[in-house]
Amino acid sequence: MDRVKGCSVALLVGVLLCGGWVGAPAAASGASVRIGGTLALTGPLASQGITHRLVGEIYVEQLNRRGGWLGRPVEYVLLDDQSKPEVTRTHYERLITSDRVDLVIGAFATASNLAAMAVAQRHGKILISNSMGVPKLGTYEMHFPVQGMSFDPERTFMNTVLDGLAAAGTTPRTIAIVASKFPSVHFISVGAREVAAKRGVKEVLYLEYEFGTKEYGPIAARVKEAAADFLWIGGVGVEPKMLLEALKQIDYVPRGSFSLFPASGPLVAAPEAKLHMSMTTFEEHPPFTNNPAIAEFVKQFNERAAKAGLPYTRVEQQAAIAYTAWQVLDAAITATQSLDDKALAKWLKANRVDTIIGKVRFDGQNNFGDDLYRLRQVQGDRWLVVWPKEWAAPGARLIYPAP
Repeated sequence: MDRVKGCSVALLVGVLLCGGWVGAPAAASGASVRIGGTLALTGPLASQGITHRLVGEIYVEQLNRRGGWLGRPVEYVLLDDQSKPEVTRTHYERLITSDRVDLVIGAFATASNLAAMAVAQRHGKILISNSMGVPKLGTYEMHFPVQGMSFDPERTFMNTVLDGLAAAGTTPRTIAIVASKFPSVHFISVGAREVAAKRGVKEVLYLEYEFGTKEYGPIAARVKEAAADFLWIGGVGVEPKMLLEALKQIDYVPRGSFSLFPASGPLVAAPEAKLHMSMTTFEEHPPFTNNPAIAEFVKQFNERAAKAGLPYTRVEQQAAIAYTAWQVLDAAITATQSLDDKALAKWLKANRVDTIIGKVRFDGQNNFGDDLYRLRQVQGDRWLVVWPKEWAAPGARLIYPAP
């Protein structure tokens, strides 16, 4: 078990986003406010889990420098769920009953958050999650999803991709869809099939594979045989990279490719991922970084990510949604001056919160709000938003097909 103590430019960021500096903080004292959670620090989702852990450490350290919560220092009690929902469930039970944390914060990925949600509901605890990719399953009234996803990503994601391609002056005639059986990416990919068909894009391949697959050669062969104009990879973590590597080994480069929730760092470093696309709520370039407080967090993360040896040291989708979860919890505690789960939930239902990814709200179905996702593409050594135009990096445009 890891225990991380600290307070963040994180609260500074939240204060500046909401309208101004409020003076020097009093020193935190007394018993810690203990926030419990799990992350995938090992297993197939560790590439993202490690990023989420780093953000939590930064936020809590900065928060304590600002005086903590309710005048008390904050402690992050973090356990490794090994990328396994059954381990996640056991750990959240332990955090609430044995470790007696004051509040819990979500895990990473849909399956683990569903496991955490069941425990939180049984004990009447609020749960803020940043990765719930099957919104219709998040039925617990005190679950608050903060990743900027609409209630219907199975419709919005494919529409955003096709809108971006259309804005670039082209629409693929055929599509190959390869989907992991991991809950969120499978759910969104099944919906994406219907959207593509309605928009006149012919499906020439639909293939499902088991989450955790390590041999992508047979899948790559099917993709090459289909020879679609566009490849949709319903994958998570390093799965998209492994499939693109397998395609390279058989000398096949898709004319255009997209993946749902990839590990950003490994893909950027992979030559075979040139011009690959994905979705994001934040990338480290203007206009996202125009706010000075956000720029300060970016600087902090860059330094810590480099020290930790992360393959991609810039703030991107995973770092941003991890930060957002802490901002939302921070805002609720600061506004209510309480650690009572029901009081926090009541406040969140009635208020929007300014975050690094934009304003988030919780008054929609299953507490979901606005769609804040944008289309990004690997260009050079980094991810750049390329659509919609108002969020694109300066001078950036979507490039398709690959030259």
